[in-house]
Amino acid sequence: MSSFIDTIVDFLVRLLGIPQGAAGFMLILVAVVLGVVVFLFTAVNALVAVYMERKVSAFMQDRLGPMEVGFWGFRGGKRFWGGIAQTLADTFKLLLKEDIIPDKSDRKLFILGPFILYGAVFCAFIGIPLGYGMAISDFNIGIFYVIAISSVGVIGIILSGWGSNNKWSLYGAVRSAAQIISYELPVGMSLLLVVMVVGSLQFHDIVAWQEQHRWFLFHSPFTIVAFVIFFLSGVAEANRTPFDIPEAESELVAGYMTEYSGFRWAIFFLSEYANMAVISLMTAIVFLGGWLSPVGGLLRLFGVPEGWYYLDGSLWGVFWISAKAILFIFIMMWFRWTWPRLRVDQLMYTAWKVFLPIALLNIFFVGIWELIFA
Repeated sequence: MSSFIDTIVDFLVRLLGIPQGAAGFMLILVAVVLGVVVFLFTAVNALVAVYMERKVSAFMQDRLGPMEVGFWGFRGGKRFWGGIAQTLADTFKLLLKEDIIPDKSDRKLFILGPFILYGAVFCAFIGIPLGYGMAISDFNIGIFYVIAISSVGVIGIILSGWGSNNKWSLYGAVRSAAQIISYELPVGMSLLLVVMVVGSLQFHDIVAWQEQHRWFLFHSPFTIVAFVIFFLSGVAEANRTPFDIPEAESELVAGYMTEYSGFRWAIFFLSEYANMAVISLMTAIVFLGGWLSPVGGLLRLFGVPEGWYYLDGSLWGVFWISAKAILFIFIMMWFRWTWPRLRVDQLMYTAWKVFLPIALLNIFFVGIWELIFA
């Protein structure tokens, strides 16, 4: 399958009659345009996610700001516009706020850190499809690429903590490095289970297998365990509660972000919510059929002929994968306002002595399951 970017370039070359020698320039142009689209998506995603998180917290904790602040003096209440003005005001505040760089910080590392962190999440979107044939670049090692490029973000966190020349920032950066490295192992083991069954690292192949058989969440008892380990480990990699040890406000002020303000601080915020979107999209694609309709999945389980399927197709596929991702983002927000933060020792214990052994045993039992029932 050709990737989305190749399809667009071929279409424009044929439409405009561009010679093959100049197709390289068109490829660069399309890549830049798609890069701007991904950036705008992450920006809008962060804005909407902040609003959603405030509404969720307001319903759970009876907060006034996200429920009552409306436009031009009109109270929002529980209507959808309640709290929109507060979110927009905070956005403008961050963009217009003074950007302060501490005198004794390592200026180059301090500036570079947030952009490395965001760049890693930004590049992860390149390999994640939002529908059949709708991946910017359709890698045949898609899962491996997303896991590898997402891991680069920890370098930005370490540079930010070290470059700040602040002990609280450095503590937060070291905690984050230990946490992300620890929880990458259960994530990789859970995805290896899927690769064993499908025999491919490509996202489209994984969704195609689920289209022919069933969603991985319902494939066997062991895939349910893999789903739980993968999602919870993903929450830990996103530094979300109850795994938000690197930026524990009650212990480390704001962790590796302590010395940041204004636009650079907003970059950290943008990266966190973009990372939530990446994890949620990965969970939806690998375990819940991606862009496949849940209606067709249920009918397939009961042996209904394919002619009876409905709510399927390209546009419906974008809707379904978006709905599944939004569900997982909501669950992450639910966690934040429900669970207490783990201690550092509890965090590492969970990764190394709970998730990792279970994930390893899971791979062994799935291998036996496939030999017997495949």
